Amino acid sequence: MILPKERDPRFITIRRGGTLTDADHQLLALWAAACAEHVLGLFEQARPDDPRPREAIEHARAWVRGEVKMMDARAAGGHAMGAARDLRGAPRHAAYAAGQAGAVAHVAAHDLGAAAYAIKAVRAAAPEGRGEAAGRLECRWQREQLPDAIRELVFDDQRLRNGICWSVFEI
Repeated sequence: MILPKERDPRFITIRRGGTLTDADHQLLALWAAACAEHVLGLFEQARPDDPRPREAIEHARAWVRGEVKMMDARAAGGHAMGAARDLRGAPRHAAYAAGQAGAVAHVAAHDLGAAAYAIKAVRAAAPEGRGEAAGRLECRWQREQLPDAIRELVFDDQRLRNGICWSVFEI
């Protein structure tokens, strides 16, 4: 489980009673898509003919552009997670990262799921004994991709949810 039991109002849009602006929600979706896309090759090496994770990432971005509805992006995210079911290791985590990215349109807090699964994918793909170091590098790369407008929000969320995200945000 990567979502907290109680939802943080900072990740709930204003129209639903939280404090998250639509613009910041969209930035979270784009960041999650970038995190997932960064490791997508780990899935595509294992399943080059399965487009579902790539489609989830594309749907996340299309949702930001207003080209698809939230339900379509969320459904694409679910299909990406379905692509992970019979896999293990890096390909599985990479597909889950894409699925989480697609789900950000529905629940903004899935952004951290995309990032966490991407780090898990990199750790799993690293040579023996190098997983932790590879994960720290991936986490740094992800943080460099954060737009200034959401940087502190994501850093604080990483601190708060690190324990339920397999402690991948410790660098």
